[in-house]
Order: sequence, then structure tokens, then C-alpha cells
Amino acid sequence: MRMKKTSLTYSQVGDDYSTKDPIKKLAQTAAAETAKNLTGDFAEVTGSRGESAYVWKQGEVYMASVIEGLGTKNLVADETRKITGKTYYDVLANDTIAYIINDLITVGARPLVIHAYWAIEDNSWLEDKERMQDLINGWKQACDLSGASWGGGETATDKGIIEKNTIDLAGSAVGIIGSENRLITDKKLKSGDRIVLIKSNGIGASGISLARAIAKLLPDGYGTKLPDGTSFGEAILTKCNIYAKLIQDLLDNNIDLHYISYISGHGLRKLMRAKPNFSYTIEQLFDPQEVFLFIQKHANLDDTEMYGTYNMGQDYALFIPETDVAKAQEIITKHGFDSLNAGFLQEGERKVIIKPKNITFAGETLNLR
Repeated sequence: MRMKKTSLTYSQVGDDYSTKDPIKKLAQTAAAETAKNLTGDFAEVTGSRGESAYVWKQGEVYMASVIEGLGTKNLVADETRKITGKTYYDVLANDTIAYIINDLITVGARPLVIHAYWAIEDNSWLEDKERMQDLINGWKQACDLSGASWGGGETATDKGIIEKNTIDLAGSAVGIIGSENRLITDKKLKSGDRIVLIKSNGIGASGISLARAIAKLLPDGYGTKLPDGTSFGEAILTKCNIYAKLIQDLLDNNIDLHYISYISGHGLRKLMRAKPNFSYTIEQLFDPQEVFLFIQKHANLDDTEMYGTYNMGQDYALFIPETDVAKAQEIITKHGFDSLNAGFLQEGERKVIIKPKNITFAGETLNLR
């Protein structure tokens, strides 16, 4: 008798969004009550609550801030290093900043300052000079890609909290939006807007716990070869794109950006992050990279689970008027990224319809902005 293969989901090995998201909403409600503490020339942009970045008005200028963490991608790097000899900490630095900055710029902000937060078990982690040099160089290079100053940071020694020989990489950033006409909020969204998708480099830093669980089940672990010849570990450790200079170029060229979604945690459900009720129809997609197909096969997951967890080749979504699409795609190409005029918005029930995969995500599957 043939046994049915068991599926391994992200919620079983990593984030259970059904538990985490309500806590986030509770914290956001409490946080909103502190807005009264902004007085004088300072006032929050209420609509930014729950968005990727928090926005406030400072006199006549709009500012934004965000904080983000890398998650467990460094654990993949540490194991893959045993196979290849590379530290990959330049990649990890880049990806930590990518997650910070790609959130910050969704509101139209130009990054100004990035701060680092690196937490370790004890100072022995710092003694690996090659790893430290890669981390520092990677962080500096990613700041340059973002157009931001590395303002400083905190290297916390958290014995008893952080496990030995590991590090928790995180950071924050502040950016300037300037005038109100460069501020991007969901109030600009309109029925008929086109959805322009920008192609990802791969898995990013979301859903890594599931990838790690799969590696433990493979005889060759992270050294297992994918059909394209790359190892599983190296496929996971592909650098994320950083879009800060692209977004500023789009704004400088008067592209009417109505909204931006960074497709990270929650997968393509993130397309409906905005508060207003719209249906988001996707008519074409980038093919997912081999690493996603590998994970899907070994976790025995259907397309709905995969596209609701990972970016599956779609990294960033720009919502713009149809008249601006051609010019926007020219600028995207100039910056070295691939894009698709992938779909459209229409008024109606809040949901994401992915036609090529026959998937529909109802509004209640994303209970967090």
C-alpha cells in the first residue's frame, strides 16, 4: 500500500501567522494611542499605522522610519560555509538592509541613516576575522546601494538569550519624503491601476525556517544539488535586490506611484496590504526560481501554500496608472531589474486573484497590514 506523503508547512516550522498577526494588531492599537505625544510641529500620518514604514510630519517636511530583522538566514550561511568555505556574511548584511530599506521606501522615503543591531551570545563570535570583515564590508556596501549613511548601532551581548556561535542581525532606518506630493499612501489607489511586478533574485529572507527544515531531511543537506546545478544552500543565499535608488528615480521622473507592496512574509497575499477594499487580479507572473520548486517538491506543498508564503519570483509590486506603465518599465530596466505589467485593481471584495495559478486569497487570509 502506497503511503501518502505528509506536507510540511511554514506555520509548523516557522511563523504561525494566525498566532503572531493578532498580537501585532494588539501592539499597533496600543502604539496608536501614543500618537498624542507628538506635539508642536510634529504629527503622525495616521494612515501609515500598520504600513511597512511609519510616517510623521515635521513642520512642512514628511519623515519615515522602520525597523526590521533578518531572521534565521544566517544559520543557512553557517552550515553552507562548512561546504564551500565562504562566510556569506556580505550577503546577510545586504539582505538585512534590503529588508529595512525596501520597507522604508514604500512610502516614498529617501533613506538618510541606517543603524545596525547585532546581538551575539558572547564576544567569541567577533573573533572570526573573515566573517566580521565580510559582515562589515557587506553592511557598508548595502548602505551605499541605499544611498544612506551608516549612522552607528548596537552590538549586544545576550548570553542566555542568543545561542552560542549565532548572531541576530537587525537594524533600523530613517528617511525623508520631503513634500506631500512624494508621500505614498493607500489613499492614492484607484480602480483601474496597473500592478507592475519586479522580479526577485530568489527566496529573500522569508520562509527560511521551512527551507532549513527541509535541509535537515536531505542526505546531503545544503549541499544537495538543484536541477540547475547550484546547491540548495547557495540558492537560498542569493542576494536580495535593494530598490531605494529606483524608487527615487521613478519619483524624480514624475511616475505617479499610487502604492508599493514589498512581497516578503505572507507571499503574494501582501498585494492586498492596503486598507481600502479592492480586488487585485494578476494576469501574468515571473516563473519561480528553482529554489522555490525544490522547496515545494520536498515539503509537498500546493501552489496556494507556496504563493501565500514566498515571493515565488515576484519581489516588489508598484501600483500605477496605465498611462505611466511604459515609462516606469523603461526606468526599471535602466536600473537592471526585470518587470511585468502583471495585473490590475478594481473596486470590490478585498482579495487577490492569481489567474495563472487559479489561486484566490480572500481578504481574511491577511489580517495584518
